[in-house]
Amino acid sequence: MKISIAIPVYNSENTIAELVNKLVAELQNFNLEIILVNDSSKDNSHNVCVQLFNRYQNIVKYYLLAKNVGEHNAVMAALNHATGDYVLIMDDDFQNPVSEVIKLIEYISANNYDVVYTFYEKKEHSFLRNLGSRFNDKVANYMLAKPKDLYLSSFKIINKFLVESIKLYNLPYPYIDGLILRTTANIGKIKVSHQKRKEGKSQYTISKLLSLWMNMFTNFSILPLRLAMFLGFIFSIIGFLLGLAGVIMKFLDSTVPPGYSSLFAAVSIFAGIQLIAIGMVGEYIGRIFLSINKTPQFTIRQKYELPQE
Repeated sequence: MKISIAIPVYNSENTIAELVNKLVAELQNFNLEIILVNDSSKDNSHNVCVQLFNRYQNIVKYYLLAKNVGEHNAVMAALNHATGDYVLIMDDDFQNPVSEVIKLIEYISANNYDVVYTFYEKKEHSFLRNLGSRFNDKVANYMLAKPKDLYLSSFKIINKFLVESIKLYNLPYPYIDGLILRTTANIGKIKVSHQKRKEGKSQYTISKLLSLWMNMFTNFSILPLRLAMFLGFIFSIIGFLLGLAGVIMKFLDSTVPPGYSSLFAAVSIFAGIQLIAIGMVGEYIGRIFLSINKTPQFTIRQKYELPQE
């Protein structure tokens, strides 16, 4: 049984070497492959990863991306170069202890799941990250038909069948969990410990969280379009009833003054709803355009791997 460990690397010059060393030491009983994908880090992560490749050439593969494309695209780059029977995806910040890796490997192989997600009794993320995760979890229940008791953790393990299915997606906006949930229902979960970041801070900014949510909204569901149509229908009815009420009031009381303020408010509301709907349609059309234009998920600048036998 061959195990591939996919690690997106970003500004982790002080942690990635220790993480890889621990993985190699604790998983020496496995046929191990570690795939490092440097998402165009701004620090010295590249040189550290090159040193790791030179030290563990039979275990480590290293890929330097030409530009920063985000975590999910970097994971796609790793999956496209994984050769293991199982691929475990983990972060580079030690928030998931190396000791939990063996637990996931044993659990998925014993239960024959396609994917096993982890969940935590207590998450050591920042308030903003936890708030974003909770929002993401609730939205995914409706957008992706996710089981309500399933937490979409980035620390997970998937089998070769599911990896091959995910790799078929070659459009520019991948969302790994969306690809998993649309492919299989054979999903397991297991509780693991979660630690504070060993160094640095989370790279998930507000803009990156919004970008991730938009990938979920527009790439794997047409629910936003249906919601926009529903809102348009509701506000049209409200507008008709308000207009009817105004006519009736004028007939009943000729002294009722013209309602300039209410008219302005109504026009503003309806115009806002129209702009939201048009913007949503535009987002879908824009993504279709970029997909037709063959915008790449990632571009590898340099590869460090042994030649395939």
